[in-house]
Amino acid sequence: QVTLVESGGGSVQPGGSLRLSCVASGLSVDFTTIGWFRQAPGKEREGVSCISATDGTPHYEDFVRGRFTISRDKAFNTVYLEMNSLKPEDTGVYYCHVAWEWSNYWGQGIQVTVSS
Repeated sequence: QVTLVESGGGSVQPGGSLRLSCVASGLSVDFTTIGWFRQAPGKEREGVSCISATDGTPHYEDFVRGRFTISRDKAFNTVYLEMNSLKPEDTGVYYCHVAWEWSNYWGQGIQVTVSS
C-alpha cells in the first residue's frame, strides 16, 4: 500500500523559508515521479514542482522557479520542497502526489501560511 505523509508546514512572514517533507512508503522515490501541488482558499489545486523518476530532473512552475527547490533522499525515501522568499500568494495547503500502478496517491496535505 502506498502512503505519502507531508510535514514541515507552518506560518512565516513574507520573505521567510520553509522546508516541506514527503515521506513515501510502498514505493521508492528513486523510481517514481513525485510532485508537489498546492491549493489556495477558493482556488483549484495547482501543480508546483516535480522531480523526474528517470534522472531526478526537477521541474518548476514559473511562479516558484528560482525560489523553490525540490529534491529527494533515497535513504529516507523522502522528497523535499525547500521554499524560500515566500510570498503571501504562496499560502495554501500543499500536497505531495504520485501516480503509481494506474492509481493516484495524495498525502493528507500540510498548511503553509505566509502573512505579516
